[in-house]
Formats: sequence, C-alpha cells, structure tokens
Amino acid sequence: MHIAVAQSPGELNGIEERTNWAEKKIFSIKNKKIDIIVFPELFTCGYNSGSYIKKSAEIKSGESFSIFSKLAKYFNIGIHYGYAEKQSSKIYNSSQFVSSSGLSIHNHRKLILEASGYESKYFSSGNSIEVFKYNGYKIATLICYDAEFPEIARIAATKGAQLLLVPTALSDSWNWVAEKMIPTRAHENGIFLAYANHCGKENNISYLGSSFITSPNGKDLARLKNKPGIITAKLNLSEIKIAQSRLPYQQDIKKLK
Repeated sequence: MHIAVAQSPGELNGIEERTNWAEKKIFSIKNKKIDIIVFPELFTCGYNSGSYIKKSAEIKSGESFSIFSKLAKYFNIGIHYGYAEKQSSKIYNSSQFVSSSGLSIHNHRKLILEASGYESKYFSSGNSIEVFKYNGYKIATLICYDAEFPEIARIAATKGAQLLLVPTALSDSWNWVAEKMIPTRAHENGIFLAYANHCGKENNISYLGSSFITSPNGKDLARLKNKPGIITAKLNLSEIKIAQSRLPYQQDIKKLK
C-alpha cells in the first residue's frame, strides 16, 4: 500500500477553491502510484467556518462526492475526504472514502463532538465504527477527537483494522496530541495510522499542521511541519504481524477479568 496525506491551508475558501487545491495535489503525485490520499477533517467546507457549515452541508452523493469520484477515476486513486453530511434535518461531521473506481465504499460520522461545544452547534454524533477493505488492507476512520480515546482505536483494531485514517482539525494549542498521543494509538494496537490536518489560519483558529503517517511501532514514516504540502509512505502488512507479536496488547488484554 502506498499512501499520501495532504495538509491543506486553512485559508482556502469554498468548495471550488478547496477541490481545485485537492486536484493540484493529486496531480503532483500522479506518477508515484499512490493507492490512497487522505484530506483533513471537514476539508470541503472548512472546520472553523461557523454558519457556513449549514450552507455547505450536502448529502453523501452530493457535489463533493461528484467531484472526488471523477478525480478518483481519472487519477486511479482512492480519495478520503472530510465534509459536512446532511441527512434529513441533521448534519454530521463526516469523512467519505471514494475508490479508484469512483464508488463510495465507506462513510464515517464523527462519534464524539469536541469538548468546547462548538461542533454541537452544527452537528449530530455518529454511532458506529465500520471496517472496510481496500487494496488488501482493512481500514477504519476515526475523525479527530475520536482518535484521542484509546478505547475507540482499540475497538477499530479489534474489528480487524490494519490502518486508521484520521482526518483532523487540530489547533496549535495541542501539539502534543499530534506528536505523542496519536502515534501511541498506532503503537498500542500495532497498526498503521495516517493523520491529516490543516495548517495556517482559518478565521480565529491557527492550525498546528504536523500531519503524519506512522508505522505499527508508533514511529514516523513521514511528517509535515506547518506548511501546506503532501507526504507519502509505503506500508507493508508484515510490519503489523511483527509489531503485534512483539507487543501482544490485543491478546493480553483478554486476560483481564
């Protein structure tokens, strides 16, 4: 598996500008044979965009999907992107995975809305973690705050996830989350993890950046600083078996009564 993570500038404005930026980034890696590219939380509308979230919310098969479906097929790449999902009277902080065939094969709704209450003004909570298969890997999505709970990452791993995709909107007040906490989710489960953040500023929030891809032992395979960009890494399933044999947390926890 060859994976990419795109770190987008917070200053992007509107779905057209954001998807145009995404297309340029995908084009820049078109010769690297990338299987999956991951974009940040609420990429298509912006995280700290206030009431614009309601205006930009769309159904799962809406404008964003149409654009990314075409890009996925054209560039032969799987695309994972965050968006505001509308269903009936509710809006969800969601991320959708579009296969290289242009099909939606996974949609995750954020489980736990962040603690300050900002998200609860606009979003309802999701209620499930699903694992899907793509190019030989079992994959799950956890959005931002979801991944900060070791229990949630463990549930995903227990369901068979070998790779966690974590789109986020982490501010620069929480650097230890990206540097220490989230890599630990990979280490304590013996799986790969890709963390996609924004950078720069969006209204009154300054994003940390620090997007990364980490191995099953929690060590960086690639990491960005606080500039827009893209990183890539090759993943090998054999590393998961080695890590989980060396530290069999998932097996040994069953001994607790």
